[in-house]
Amino acid sequence: MSPVVDFDAARRGMTPPAASAAPPLIRVEGVDKRYAVRQGEPVQALSDISFELRDGEVLSVVGPSGCGKSTLLRIMAGLDGSSRGRVLLDGERVAGPRRDIGVVFQQATLLPWRTVLDNVLLPAQMQRLDRAAATARARELIELVGLSGFTDKYPFELSGGMQQRVALVRALIHDPALLLMDEPFGALDAMTREQMNQELQRIWMERRKTVLFITHSIGEAVFLADRVLVMTPRPGRIADMLEIDLPRPRGLDVMNTPAFGAYVKRIRAGLNASGGIE
Repeated sequence: MSPVVDFDAARRGMTPPAASAAPPLIRVEGVDKRYAVRQGEPVQALSDISFELRDGEVLSVVGPSGCGKSTLLRIMAGLDGSSRGRVLLDGERVAGPRRDIGVVFQQATLLPWRTVLDNVLLPAQMQRLDRAAATARARELIELVGLSGFTDKYPFELSGGMQQRVALVRALIHDPALLLMDEPFGALDAMTREQMNQELQRIWMERRKTVLFITHSIGEAVFLADRVLVMTPRPGRIADMLEIDLPRPRGLDVMNTPAFGAYVKRIRAGLNASGGIE
């Protein structure tokens, strides 16, 4: 049988009682975002976005292109400001880039003249962390993602998947409380993407970081997440919030189960209802 999910409660911004044990690490409260344009009315990118992200949780965000997913991530990262509302991390307002937030983008953006180890150490250098301690942590994380033999390699010597692993390690080097990931595997081929999904799940199970993961792939969202946030077309609003009750660790074969299919069907129906799928 398919799992029973309180979808009505999710749409009201609530979560089933069993899922509410962990305290919220981050709160997004009534966030709007408007962009000024040269001619005509301002563009409303986000409208009244409110949700909580629990400590140690993986929250996937899906929605149609242009719905404001990346804008939301940039606001949460402190890289962009909201027009209204606020983001709180551990009760403190996010008003700019912070040491306790790590970000991974779709492109690895590694510096081509720096080795893997030196690319990973870049945030530690910018934040003036202890060099010896940072190097030890970097080597530990590089080993964690299976790249221990590549510390002295340069980006051009790595595959796309390996470069994204380096970008992930770089985002973790300063031990952030929150990890924000903006379609980090979107440019990879299907097989590499599946491998990276499994790799991210393995790293999460070892480190238990709080993760917000943006993706266009409904299957990827369900596979990785504890909850999935579904957004409407622009201006982006929350159309649905689903609790994913699938045991971990999840193998790729979970995608063939009726329970997994039920979640995918629900998300697709939500996108259809909001006009997110043509």
